[in-house]
Amino acid sequence: MILRPDQLKQLTTRFLPFADAASDGLPMAQLLRLSLFQVSVGMATVMLLGTLNRVMIVELSVPAVIVAVMIALPVLIAPFRTLLGFRSDTYRSAIGWKRIPYLWFGSLWQMGGLAVMPFALLVLSGETVHDVPFAGEVLAALAFLMTGLGLHMTQTAGLALATDRADDATRPRVVALLYVMFLLGMGLSAVIVGWLLTDFSPLRLVRVVQGAAVVGITLNLIALWKQEKVRPMTRTERAAPRPRFRDAWSDLMQGGQAGRLLAVVFMGTMAFNMQDVLLEPYGGEILGLSVSATTMLTAIWAAGALFGFGIAARMLAAGRDPFRIAGIGILAGIVSFSVVIFAAPMASPVMFFTGAGLIGLGGGLFSVSTLTAAMKMPARGTAGHGLALGAWGAAQATAAGLAIALGGGLRDWVGALATSGALGEALDTPATGYSFVYHVEIGLLFLTLAALGPLVRFARHGDPPGKPGSARIGLADFPT
Repeated sequence: MILRPDQLKQLTTRFLPFADAASDGLPMAQLLRLSLFQVSVGMATVMLLGTLNRVMIVELSVPAVIVAVMIALPVLIAPFRTLLGFRSDTYRSAIGWKRIPYLWFGSLWQMGGLAVMPFALLVLSGETVHDVPFAGEVLAALAFLMTGLGLHMTQTAGLALATDRADDATRPRVVALLYVMFLLGMGLSAVIVGWLLTDFSPLRLVRVVQGAAVVGITLNLIALWKQEKVRPMTRTERAAPRPRFRDAWSDLMQGGQAGRLLAVVFMGTMAFNMQDVLLEPYGGEILGLSVSATTMLTAIWAAGALFGFGIAARMLAAGRDPFRIAGIGILAGIVSFSVVIFAAPMASPVMFFTGAGLIGLGGGLFSVSTLTAAMKMPARGTAGHGLALGAWGAAQATAAGLAIALGGGLRDWVGALATSGALGEALDTPATGYSFVYHVEIGLLFLTLAALGPLVRFARHGDPPGKPGSARIGLADFPT
């Protein structure tokens, strides 16, 4: 049977992933090319949080405290994503570009940080002889700050550009596609960089990290090429006073919807990410799983997240409320952490791996839906999409960094109390510290669900949170 062109188009749109994410304003070829900035950001994220973390501690024998501080430095840049998004909204150039300059300079910062990072790490580890006190610490801190600033600037401007070009009907699928490309960037770069650094040497470290810098800026150049239309501006237009950040922030917060959304993103991200450094140790220490078995957790979590992205994209394309989808993700998270907790007394690895997959599913639904809500947030006065997306990114990245640090600290503190007998004989087990963190995450998810309720009511009735008539939250307001 020979298919007609219209039938073939319907077939590919139905069965190929994200084939229906394109639109007249953002064709598929340009969308796929634009999504390469997420691959670059995913690669830089893996370099900062995974590969270089391990290299500094194991191969270069850098104290773990210094490593923790270096990894935390990019998190300090995250709150500035709000300002970066606002600046990309109001930037004025002779050719009228707003997002491209921030994508370009973000790429330069990211490349510059990765280019000098291996030398800074070698100085930090004592591989080179010098008489300058704290030279290694200062150089490494600058390299991590430069890379963090670059990836935050690139991602904020890239998401804002995708929002500008996508239409309302395809925006949810564009969001899901960009998230998938971010995960692919993380996964592929982790495998490739790990393989290249198998036979470690200082020279190989320099080559690999600087190679990643070149690959990153190349991907970003391909991504930004001809993505924003040229709109020439006169000298008078460029010289006109710019809106103030304070006024734009006030416009964004007007009505209470944006502020509540940011609170939901912050609490929900903390709830989903406190376990980030605990799942593998939990499987090894409590359930006795091998190293090869616990390494499968990342793949299972990623598979759950990808499944969540696909479900969210399909539900959003069908016109479902993003806040209700976020609520479904939160409920999936509550179930997932409960399953992980019960895996210890049941001594069930199956329950443990199931819980890890459900964590990815819930986190995927929550992330895509809240990002879609931020992208669909209407412009108010001087507040544009860049400011809204920058605020979302700032809340999400800051919460993730704080959650990881808090989760590890709580596990160590409560675990030490439990094994010392201070909490009683029943809790004198290594699983207590882990279980406490998982219970805290469940509590945070319930708080997030409560904060989400008025947003569901607002989406349904158009009654902004904080206005008369929306103070009460009934059961019907929760995203069940």
